[in-house]
Amino acid sequence: MHKIAIALGLTGFLAVIAVVPATLAQQRPTVDAAKVDAAIQAAFPTFPTAASDWTPRLAPDETMKQCVANDNLPPKAVGDAIMAREKATIQYPTDGKLVGDWKKGETLAQSGFGLRFTDYPARDRPNGGNCYACHQLTKTEVSYGTIGPSLLAYGKIRNFGEAETKAAYEKIYNPHASYPCSLMPRLGNNKVLTIEQIKDAVALLMSPDSPVNQ
Repeated sequence: MHKIAIALGLTGFLAVIAVVPATLAQQRPTVDAAKVDAAIQAAFPTFPTAASDWTPRLAPDETMKQCVANDNLPPKAVGDAIMAREKATIQYPTDGKLVGDWKKGETLAQSGFGLRFTDYPARDRPNGGNCYACHQLTKTEVSYGTIGPSLLAYGKIRNFGEAETKAAYEKIYNPHASYPCSLMPRLGNNKVLTIEQIKDAVALLMSPDSPVNQ
């Protein structure tokens, strides 16, 4: 490169450098879906094949297809369509109560069981939400992820409001209903957590006596 600079002089060299990034920029490669599927199957030789097991998670639905096509930043029209479609999937408790037991919520927040394909088909304990993998929830927990925002004092900040409680339930059940292409898993819609478990997770966030709000 220094020889080019000598030959062109400083001005000419800088002009070449200015063009290089555009010249070398790579187009996004076309991916052969069949090859991807074959690679996945080869990587997981003991992968369960029953339709009722983990396998369907590898088949993207319309929302996932749109999110991937738009690098998780869909244009407004697409994002609005995603939110409307996902909002329609939310199921609410038949008793009308959105808040459960925060102690059970803390237990499921600590557990990642049920989110790995090796957890199937054995069911020796309930699924967890693995919430600490992405969020800080309590001041005493020293191990937590930062992909998602801190949830410290979540309910206290929102004055433990009724509308905010419902929003928390909906966010846990299906985050795409409020933020299209959210990185948060659709814990209710994908049947990772039951409605009762989601109520417990809401309690962890919204109960005044929960460690989240201390």
